[in-house]
Amino acid sequence: MNIKTMKTIKLTCILMACLGMAACTREREAPMTAVIGAALENAELQALQMAELLAGEEGMLPRSFEKGRSITSDSRWWCSGFFPGLLWYLYENDPKPELLDYARLYTARVEKEKHNTGTHDLGFMLGCSFGNGLRLTGDTACRSVLLTAAESLSTRYNPALGVIKSWDNAKWQYPVIIDNMMNLELLFRASAMSGDSRFRDICISHADRTMKEHYRADFSSYHVVSYDTVTGVPEARQTHQGYSDASAWSRGQAWGLYGYTVMYRETRDARYLEHAKSVAYFLLSHPAMPDDYIPYWDFDAPNIPHELRDVSAGAIICSALIEMSGYVDAGLSKRYLQVAETQLRALASPAYTAGTGTNGNFILMHGVGSAPHSSEVDVPLTYADYYYVEALLRYRKLLEMQEGRRAPLAGA
Repeated sequence: MNIKTMKTIKLTCILMACLGMAACTREREAPMTAVIGAALENAELQALQMAELLAGEEGMLPRSFEKGRSITSDSRWWCSGFFPGLLWYLYENDPKPELLDYARLYTARVEKEKHNTGTHDLGFMLGCSFGNGLRLTGDTACRSVLLTAAESLSTRYNPALGVIKSWDNAKWQYPVIIDNMMNLELLFRASAMSGDSRFRDICISHADRTMKEHYRADFSSYHVVSYDTVTGVPEARQTHQGYSDASAWSRGQAWGLYGYTVMYRETRDARYLEHAKSVAYFLLSHPAMPDDYIPYWDFDAPNIPHELRDVSAGAIICSALIEMSGYVDAGLSKRYLQVAETQLRALASPAYTAGTGTNGNFILMHGVGSAPHSSEVDVPLTYADYYYVEALLRYRKLLEMQEGRRAPLAGA
């Protein structure tokens, strides 16, 4: 019996013990340290197997797994930075040479996107990969890539409109999607590294305009707002990947929650924290939110509770709530962490976590990319795995802080 097989058997026993306890009363649940430890060990096994399988496929990166077949992409796909970023997180958790080598290998595969001015997704592509690489190694080459990427991303900013353009699509004049809030962190980092306030100013302008134009009175968000390039007034408000234009597409709500949490972290402007708290209230109090807080793919989908869940939205919300817990009063902090714990226990269970060596070596099952377009429906998603592991690490850091063993939690 080889070492990998022995580790898999050991991990299975740990997971079964944890889950068996979780089926009892809350007092008898496995401690979160055990749940997180087993989840991270499983994540590492899955990621290493995936990294090994794709290592010889030049330039390829994992995207999903459908109908028994692994789906890959090259660096141009918006998700290209998530697997390298996942490897960096796993290296942070378990700094072994094998993880470091694979993190560097797959990160190098996305470097050429630093010159890409045709997408708003450079934060996803390069912030998650080279950003984590810089954070963990201090490699100055990573710094150079991030600064070049920030220059490329900033070319998509229109000062007259005050926002960064998302898609180059003739269907809209100047479309901006809520997802774009997630790419501002790259610009904040570039501003801090370079001393150039221009990047920071773009973030503030984009976030302020998005807060005004994307959000409804109940603090749910449209997916797409397109601006008239002459008048600057929104010409369309739509929800391209949700159930309807008026619906609350769950991952879009998650992007906004996370994005405005980052805005508060980087600026300490209370407006952004208040907005994030309002979005969190919309999510956590919504009658369609399930008990395990892993949302349906759209809060207004017509066949709830018989609609698909989206683990990517759940993982993003979870990670954001953990960070938010450090910015709010004690009562709200406790509430956010209770939800995050519920989410992590659910995601780490067989309901959402795949068995080792299955699921195309992705960690989580049951993601929904774009249901209206029948694209990536009820499949694993590379960004779901990324934010799940990020949330596991963030929660564990909080537990360690409580024990006095770590410095305060910072942004990833």
